[in-house]
Amino acid sequence: MGTFIIAELSANHNQDLELAKKTILAAKESGADGVKLQTYTPDTITIDCDKSYFQINYGSLWDGTTLYKLYQKAYTPWEWHEELFSYGRSLGLVMFSTPFDYSAVDFLEGLGNPIYKIASFEAMDYPLIKYAAAKGKPMVISLGLLSLEEIGEMVEACREVGNEDITLLVCTSQYPAKPEDAQLLKISDIAARFGVKVGLSDHTMGSAVASAAVALGACVIEKHFVLDRELGGVDSAFSMTPDEFRQMVDAIRVIEKAVSAPDYTKISSGRVHARSLFVVADIKKGEKFTAENVRSIRPSHGLHPKYYPQILGSTATCDIERGTPLAWDMTDCRAVFGDVI
Repeated sequence: MGTFIIAELSANHNQDLELAKKTILAAKESGADGVKLQTYTPDTITIDCDKSYFQINYGSLWDGTTLYKLYQKAYTPWEWHEELFSYGRSLGLVMFSTPFDYSAVDFLEGLGNPIYKIASFEAMDYPLIKYAAAKGKPMVISLGLLSLEEIGEMVEACREVGNEDITLLVCTSQYPAKPEDAQLLKISDIAARFGVKVGLSDHTMGSAVASAAVALGACVIEKHFVLDRELGGVDSAFSMTPDEFRQMVDAIRVIEKAVSAPDYTKISSGRVHARSLFVVADIKKGEKFTAENVRSIRPSHGLHPKYYPQILGSTATCDIERGTPLAWDMTDCRAVFGDVI
């Protein structure tokens, strides 16, 4: 199976159901394998409070508002989910969502949600992770805010309820993220440390980081997707447009072919033009082979060049015309050197 490429709808529906459906269709046409929603309400993810703890003021795109007000603008109405799941599935997409509390898990179970994606900001909520993992569905979890110790604890939380289908996504929880913060070498390191599948939830601009991740072993790529940045919206500034997403998908599909398993038995057909030993001057039977009448040249129809030292000084067993590829039966080398050659 190739890389599973996810288009993240997030808040890019702008509270418009028809725009959400158009965006899902565009994601399919742009090469996405799956589309992910987010399942929460402002009240299931935070509380309506103006205290400083709830103010957004850390240099993000959303500074100047509160968490509650942001999620009021960003959430996907739960009454849309069934229609969006059905529509996406009719297009051949894998439709799934990120739950942010127990009630969201229960709601999604009723829709036949096939994958549970856990966001970076919920990845240390081990009780929630165990609750979702206990449903027996594949778990995909972003790691943007976890320490190494917490990653281990979170993986163990899944395994404690018998769920071994775990994919961890390397993630930088910045919006947009800087490529120099991507730390893509975590992909192989996390796979080796925890025995899980690994992918990338990417918030950098462009497709370079995502494409590189696939070359380094990522099996899942998640990118925010927007029909048109000019439509605005909470996440539009760092989301991919359809054309950008298609270019990324095309690049990933090429990279998948290029990073196939090592096979040293598969040698290019161009080897026919490699060097070999040829007779380069007419030779009579009984003459010695010398640097003047045999050379290592292109193409490859004669003996391997590694035998050149043994050939020099041996005797021709027949007349040989210039331009003839040298073969063992034209020399007395076997009689002289035996099993050495």
